[in-house]
Amino acid sequence: MGKNKLVLVGNGMAGLHCIEELLKIDNEKYEITIFGSEPHINYNRIMLSSLLQGSSTVEEITLNDWQWYQDNNITLYTGEKVLQIDSENKMIVTDKGREVDYDRLILATGSVPFILPLPGVEKEGIISFRTIEDCEQMIKASKTVNKAVVIGGGLLGLEAAKGLLNRGMEVAVVHRDDYLMNNQLDRMAGEMLQRELESQGMKFYLSKNTKEFLGEDHVTGLQFEDGEKIEADLVVMAAGVKPNIALANASGIDTNRAILVNDYLETNTPNIYAVGECAEHRSRTYGLVKPLYEQGKVLAGNLCEQQSDGYKGSVVSTQLKIAGVDVFSAGQITEDTETTTLQMYDGLESIYKKIFFKDEIIVGAVLYGDISMGSKLLGMILQKKELSDEDKKAFLQDASGGTSPVASMEQTELICNCNNVSKGTIIEKVQENNCATLGEVKECTKASTSCGSCQPFVADLLEYIQSDDFNEKIERKTMCSCTSLTEEEVVQQIQVKNLRSVQGVIETLSWESKDGCADCVPALHYYLGMIDENYQAQHTFSEKEHAFKQQNGTYTITPKIYGGLTNPQQLRLLADLAEAYNLHEVAIGEDQRLHIQGVRESDLASIYEELNKELTPSGACKINPVQTSHSPHVCDCEKEQGTRLAVEIERELEYLNTPSTVKVSVSSCMKDCADAKLQDIGLVPMNRGWEVYIGGTTKGEPQTGELLSVAETSEDAMILTLSLIQYYRETGNFRETVGEWAQRITEIHLREVLFDSELQDHLLERLDHDRNVRIEKKYGLEVTS
Repeated sequence: MGKNKLVLVGNGMAGLHCIEELLKIDNEKYEITIFGSEPHINYNRIMLSSLLQGSSTVEEITLNDWQWYQDNNITLYTGEKVLQIDSENKMIVTDKGREVDYDRLILATGSVPFILPLPGVEKEGIISFRTIEDCEQMIKASKTVNKAVVIGGGLLGLEAAKGLLNRGMEVAVVHRDDYLMNNQLDRMAGEMLQRELESQGMKFYLSKNTKEFLGEDHVTGLQFEDGEKIEADLVVMAAGVKPNIALANASGIDTNRAILVNDYLETNTPNIYAVGECAEHRSRTYGLVKPLYEQGKVLAGNLCEQQSDGYKGSVVSTQLKIAGVDVFSAGQITEDTETTTLQMYDGLESIYKKIFFKDEIIVGAVLYGDISMGSKLLGMILQKKELSDEDKKAFLQDASGGTSPVASMEQTELICNCNNVSKGTIIEKVQENNCATLGEVKECTKASTSCGSCQPFVADLLEYIQSDDFNEKIERKTMCSCTSLTEEEVVQQIQVKNLRSVQGVIETLSWESKDGCADCVPALHYYLGMIDENYQAQHTFSEKEHAFKQQNGTYTITPKIYGGLTNPQQLRLLADLAEAYNLHEVAIGEDQRLHIQGVRESDLASIYEELNKELTPSGACKINPVQTSHSPHVCDCEKEQGTRLAVEIERELEYLNTPSTVKVSVSSCMKDCADAKLQDIGLVPMNRGWEVYIGGTTKGEPQTGELLSVAETSEDAMILTLSLIQYYRETGNFRETVGEWAQRITEIHLREVLFDSELQDHLLERLDHDRNVRIEKKYGLEVTS
């Protein structure tokens, strides 16, 4: 069977990142064809400003050279525009008459410059700022003319103005609002930015609307609506962009401002997707690199049939790329009735910081002059992190004390947000590859190859690594002594290389030991089972999986007794069975269950059948029987509600595997008679509902878990518990306890996931699917509702 045909319309950053991510997952799934309307291979459009300013070359902003396309068996057509999509016959037609079939089609057509529809706009000397050709035209003009006007005081306009200024031109910036970068900065930062750029030689015309362009064939100036006129030999339109949706509109694909897509980047037309600036997701479009990369990664997973929760939108951040000007903003930067702010202004050093909070959670930031904490702040905004008063004070301190800001960063903190490259990763790659230059660091880490705003931090980090002050060590925790790979890397390789057996992993990933060890083999069984549902069916079921082997060679079995409640019929059955098989030791364990001891191996199969397969599975990586409280001498509270909830939770969780043993307890009264707060997950009834605790432990000194949430009803408590356990199953490392896992991913993040109703629904669906698969394929039982 041949490969599926994947066609990408658009050779820009968003579409190519999607292809890169797809190749990481499965480089054999698709035959890939790409059409680019520009006569270039893939380049970094965001870095055009550095090309104009003279700090980069075309080669330096190239992202994927011709060799990359050839190495990945990709057919690329440059300078060729797709004119028509025949969705019924799954075919596209280009302006050169080429017809290409597809099975899947990605639209990554980007944006086109917004050209003011004013009298005289057709004159020579009026250009946009969007392509390499635009840059070349501006560079050529700077050698023959003197006066330039840039329309637009936003990010793109100011970077264009700085480039023309660097090339010796007189530059004026026209902006319709009353301060610069009004969509990314507050007034204070915008006015500080204006003063700095004026000191460099720029002129500004604010609160101005252009009426017409002056001149005969070539532009000589422009007139504002208020009657004022200014001279211009060159006019650069940088007043914004609009999504390029012409092809979608001509093909009957639903559009609004851009091409409408769902959380999986699917359009309304089957097998056609959209990504990047041309896509509109939940009424929003994005023009920055990180959101487009996040979309591309989700779409790549979707095209490779990976399960995911889809794309949920992005928090955007902005950094101006002008030498000598340090500006950063992220998240919400406008005040309302729900926000509080913290700010600092240092007029002597031209430093301004403003941080926005909702309650104690950081939601946005504006930095001017000292942006050393920008990356850290963005990470906290994404994590919705609560900040203490001390943390707040630390962010407002002046970082001009001579110490490199990267030196104080944690190794887990991101340097490059676009490509998710941490400080620790850069240190590790620099040491592994003996990187000596910024270019070498970019090549081996991809840091600063996208929007370029983190380049100063990457350069500072490289300088710090090469200095005498550097003494940090990378602690790389491998899965076990058999491999140099971390647990995350092993899981990634299992998925990328489509490995489906423990021996296959050991051989393909060059394990030191051909048989593995006691640490890695169980872990590999667990991960393979989580990744491939058919893995369970490959292993013949044995009754021993419902029995625990003792040192004397006999087995202990645990009949299913939900909620610790039994009845005369079940007790009579168990008593008769114990007598028939000469089993004289029946213990009541701390888990409130009966444990029948001394079972001979030869009797396991018949006992299993006589009990109608009603035995609790054994093993360490599972959910223990759910405990609750029954004892009347402890208190006289009504216990039916707690018992019923414990039974329902246990029935939903039985047979599931988990990274580590999970103990769940449901107390029947507010006195917590079942010590629920000391378990991995504990539920305690209160007047306001059910308190749900996580991360308790009875090991060593008993430790009370943290209150995760309060559920109003028993149903809400069960849903929260089930979705919590499923998320732990999907993201926990093997043998990582619930408490360790919650601490690693942070409770703020956990709440963010579990309190999203869509994410919660997906988790519950996957838990139900996983449970049914294991019951049917692993244990050969019939699924009951």
